[in-house]
Parts: sequence; C-alpha cells; structure tokens
Amino acid sequence: MRYGSVTQSAAAMAALALITVAVMWWGRVRLQRDYLGAAVRSVLQLLGVALVVAWIFRNPAGVVVYLGVMLLAATATSMRRIGVGRRDAWRVLVPLICGVAVTLTPVLVAGALPVEAQSVLPFTAQVIGGAMTATSLTGSRFRDDAHAQWEVVEGYLALGATPRQATTELGRRAAGRSLIPALDQMRSAGLVVLPGAFVGMLLGGATPAQAAQVQLLVLFALMAASVTAAVMLVVLFAPRFGTRRPAPG
Repeated sequence: MRYGSVTQSAAAMAALALITVAVMWWGRVRLQRDYLGAAVRSVLQLLGVALVVAWIFRNPAGVVVYLGVMLLAATATSMRRIGVGRRDAWRVLVPLICGVAVTLTPVLVAGALPVEAQSVLPFTAQVIGGAMTATSLTGSRFRDDAHAQWEVVEGYLALGATPRQATTELGRRAAGRSLIPALDQMRSAGLVVLPGAFVGMLLGGATPAQAAQVQLLVLFALMAASVTAAVMLVVLFAPRFGTRRPAPG
C-alpha cells in the first residue's frame, strides 16, 4: 500500500485544520485557541514518540523503560483527575500495574502476540491507556460520591463498620460506571465505528481477518485491564475515603 508524502499529509492536515477553525468561527464555538494549541501539541508529541519508538524497535531492551515512563505518566494523570496528592500515588500506580499484568500475561503465554517490541509496545500502550481511563473515572466518582454522601458513610461508621465497609458500596458503583465506556466500545465495534487497531492494520496492509483478530484481542484486553484497575483502586481507596471526608472535585 502506497501512502502520500510528508508534504501531501501536511497539506491535508492544514486543510482539515482550516476547516475546523472556520466551522468553529461560523458556529461561534469559541475553542479555536484550544484547538490550535492541541493540534500543535499533538504534532510535536507524536513526532517525538515516533522517534522514540523507532529507537526502541532498533533497541528492544528500551521497551521496559518506555512502558515504565508511560505507567508513571498515567499515574500522574489519574492522580490529577482524582484529586489526590503524592502520598496516594501508590494507590493509583498499583491498580495500573495490576491491570497491565493480568492482561499481558495470558496474551503472551497463549502466544497470541509475539514477544517482540513491535507488538508488545503498542498493545501494552493501549492497555495502559484503558486502565488509566478506568482509574480516573472510578477514583473521581468514588471521591465525589463519598463527599456527597458522607452522612451515609458516617452512619455506617457509627454502627461499627470499618472505613472500608462504609465506603465499599460507593466504590463498587463508581467502578461499574467507569466501565461503561469500555463496554460501549466493545458493543459498537464494527457496527457504529471501526476501532483504531482495526483501521491501523488495514492501512498497514493486513487482511480484514487479521485486523479483526487483533482488534478483538485489544478489546478483550482493554476490558480485563479496566475492570482490574477499577476494582483494585476501590480496594485501596476505600479505607482512605472512609476515614476522612474527601474534598469535592
């Protein structure tokens, strides 16, 4: 499959950017500055990532370091979304690691993916992203519900419940709600939208059957990682949110 040159791609992106800004201006959607900033940032980030990934493909040992950096970045992002400080960083990092570990292990043991940087890196990166979304949604909802329903939590504590017991039900509901995006993505795959891995493999020259096989693997992995990360986050934050009323988001 032949792709256009860098110049042709740049021209197409510039045209799309102009269309986006023009429609925003016409519709009085005042996000032009935010969009342009995000566009420039995405270009710089992806160019930088492309250079790093190209280096990792030549030096496979670097994949461990790169994935470690991704986990730390995901932890920092989720901490910011949840609204917790550095002392709670481990409560966010551990669920992310668990989500990745329980997902990657059976995939590699079954031989569904070759143990190579070219396959492990993009697959694990998607799993980290899914786990990060689940922890962010679970943690922020758990915190908000614990704050809003603190009288209920105090009632359980007054009856002799432990902080974990007093907040576990709130955490379970938060975890369930956090999984809705992953479930919707699974339900709509192929019917409402063609998922990224499927499209990427088709563009890379894979057959539709191969693209479907990898995409299904990604969808099942994302669900497993998301539910593991969400549940582990509730387990670790239940005593924290049941001891003192968390600040509102």
